[in-house]
Amino acid sequence: MCLRIPDIIALLMVCIIRKGGDTVAKRDYYEVLGVSNDADKNEIKKTYRKLARKYHPDANPGDDQTAEKFKEITEAYEVLMDDEKRAAYDRYGHAATDGQGGFEGGFGDFGADMGGIGDIFDMFFGGGGRQRRGPQRGADIRVDMELSFEDAAFGLEKDIKVPRTERCSTCDGSGAAPGTKSHPCVQCGGTGQMQFAQNTPFGRVVQSRTCDRCNGKGVIIEKPCPSCHGSGQVKRTRTIHVNIPAGVDHGSRLRVPGEGEAGEKGAPTGDLYVYIRVKPHKFFKRQGNDVICELSISFVHAALGGEIEVSTLEGKASLKIPEGTQTGTLFRMKGKGIPDVNGHGKGDQHVRINVVTPTKLSEEQKEILREFAHSTGEDLKSTNKGFLGKVRDAFMG
Repeated sequence: MCLRIPDIIALLMVCIIRKGGDTVAKRDYYEVLGVSNDADKNEIKKTYRKLARKYHPDANPGDDQTAEKFKEITEAYEVLMDDEKRAAYDRYGHAATDGQGGFEGGFGDFGADMGGIGDIFDMFFGGGGRQRRGPQRGADIRVDMELSFEDAAFGLEKDIKVPRTERCSTCDGSGAAPGTKSHPCVQCGGTGQMQFAQNTPFGRVVQSRTCDRCNGKGVIIEKPCPSCHGSGQVKRTRTIHVNIPAGVDHGSRLRVPGEGEAGEKGAPTGDLYVYIRVKPHKFFKRQGNDVICELSISFVHAALGGEIEVSTLEGKASLKIPEGTQTGTLFRMKGKGIPDVNGHGKGDQHVRINVVTPTKLSEEQKEILREFAHSTGEDLKSTNKGFLGKVRDAFMG
């Protein structure tokens, strides 16, 4: 009889429980998930996802009772989604899982051979908990690039130097020296894994581990490549031409496909990601695709109106100021903003006016202003009254 690890754990737990005389009461796993004993994996997964969304701790912060519920349904899901664990559970009930941490605790390396938690990671973390099989894709590379305000607005093409791992051109990534070949490892039969059988009081146990001869690669290289020393990859600094589109903003991320780290032989390379930082401008401020600026004009210009020259991203432009313009007035210059990064037109430029009051006037200029005030009926003397005088006037009329 050849027993696998889940069966052995189940038998061990039966022995422990029989010796100890009691166990922790648990709800039936099928009852926890609300499925029948003959439910297939699709039904179990569908039901679990529904319950997990409802009871996940992130959706119920600070609720210990809900957290325990989530832990219970996750434990049931792990067992019922694994064929071997489910078979052991159907045969021995919770006696097969009541060790420290269920199937994966209290028995040294046994838990490492059982898997099962990968599906949980797939749902919540995009598959991060499952080991990948086959040649692995190359890693992505991040590069930070600082641009001026104008370069971000109008775009540019730029060459950047990127240190990365590339496939060795001498051996084409095989790791073997030119003119030589690699062959399947005779120790593991090209699988990269070694299996060991051991007789135990519970039957014959089969375990796997990485082949120590080929280090899990499954092939033996007779003569390593002199350029990469058998790894199939080399470190190089590559100059990459990057096209920065018009309208990128601070924090934008650009993807350059296939310019990342080299993958293992037979696997694609990673991507290059360029993260944009935009330096602030001394005159313009960005708001979406619009630009904001402030412009100071004299009080005479504000009163009489006229045309003024305004700096824009594309150069100088004329702006008409109507008579009687006040401080804080905002004027819009259509189409003088930043191009949309997706090509949907351009933003506008908004000019905020500040009316400047002169601080040094000649006697002649002061007299002109006094005459102007007199012509409008303004009493300049009243403006010089103290606080008590203004209060007296307010009460006495």
